[in-house]
Amino acid sequence: MGKRLLWTLVMSSALSAIGAQAAEKTAIQVMHQGDPGFVAAYGKVAERFEATNPGVDVQFIYAPHDAYNEKFSAAVMSKQLPDVMELDAPFLANYVWSGYLQPIKPLIDKDVVDDMTESNIAQGTYPIDKDLYAIGLTDSSVVLYGNKQYLEAIGARIPKSVDDAWTREEFETYLEKLSKLDGVKWPIDTFRGYGIKTEWITYAYGPILQSAGCDLIDRKAWKSEGTLDSDACVDALAMMQKWVKNGWVVPQSAGTNQFFVEGNPAALALGGHWVYAEAAATMKDNIVVLPLPKFGAKGASPDGTWIWAVTKTSAHPEIAGKFISFLLKDKEYRAFVASQSGYPGLKSFAAESPLYAPGGPMAIAFEQASKTAVARPPHPAYPTITAAFMQAVDEVFNGGDPKEALTAAAEKIDQDIEDNDGYPPFGEE
Repeated sequence: MGKRLLWTLVMSSALSAIGAQAAEKTAIQVMHQGDPGFVAAYGKVAERFEATNPGVDVQFIYAPHDAYNEKFSAAVMSKQLPDVMELDAPFLANYVWSGYLQPIKPLIDKDVVDDMTESNIAQGTYPIDKDLYAIGLTDSSVVLYGNKQYLEAIGARIPKSVDDAWTREEFETYLEKLSKLDGVKWPIDTFRGYGIKTEWITYAYGPILQSAGCDLIDRKAWKSEGTLDSDACVDALAMMQKWVKNGWVVPQSAGTNQFFVEGNPAALALGGHWVYAEAAATMKDNIVVLPLPKFGAKGASPDGTWIWAVTKTSAHPEIAGKFISFLLKDKEYRAFVASQSGYPGLKSFAAESPLYAPGGPMAIAFEQASKTAVARPPHPAYPTITAAFMQAVDEVFNGGDPKEALTAAAEKIDQDIEDNDGYPPFGEE
């Protein structure tokens, strides 16, 4: 009886000690998205961070990629924002304008901030106060992947740099030739399989409009009518509709890997930088990376990706910033991202990425960042801008009239801005 009592007392003391230790820990919540590989990588980083900082408990909140904004909105409504949140760069202006984020520069290690590429700084900067609100290890771009064997069979010119990109006439001529080539089922995969619940349509197709000489919105007057429904944009969207009607584009129902699947039924792919790792693994030296074509007088390519921010309501902003710095410096995490053909957003990470170095397989993608990259509109109305544009593209790809669809989208965007009194101070002199 006496020994049982002693053991009970010992266990009680031990459990109390563990409980006290747990209670002493400072918890930070990190909201994120990502595929299973990245989710596992974040977990391992947290383990290493906690080992280095034993008083901190990192708690993850996962949200699916295509439902991320809905889950964040739910957190806002319930006043349960995380300390750290991952966000898609074009939504930053909306989050800052709404008061959800705080300037991040004082919270991040100076050597990490000083290491950012210009494009990375741009994607994390709020245009009104020019302050930095988010940071990432990576940035992004979209290129044109080509099946070397097919392109040689039709005698296509292979551009060597962004300055040498195909013209619209060359591009459409090659699409037509490829449509008649044995072995080619579809001349191009534009990754319609991503659907309309992600940012893909605005991210990847928007630069086609910008290269053609128009935009989603006038970026000085912040008015969409007269810009998105202009002749240049209508012509560009009608051009893409023609590709679909001609059967040149992989349909949405065929998924997202028709370029590099067995048999290579698609000859070209308008795809993100992340496609390279998987495509090159199966196609070996039969893959060639090309700059996006010029559909008008100038080239255009997208940028921006998922980056990290600290919320304004965080009770532990210093620890939140410390975790982000740790993540961006973590060698094992950086090696994993590099293995996924991660597009460098830090200069030191670029130096570790021979894929994007001059002469590297993806050098053209990195060249686009400095020559043709156009950020998506940095405006609080961006959620409405992208939703309206994606709906218009979907309607047109399914047979709708380009002029009517873009006019409706422009009206919807302008109505949202008017309903919010112009989102001051945006649009003010």
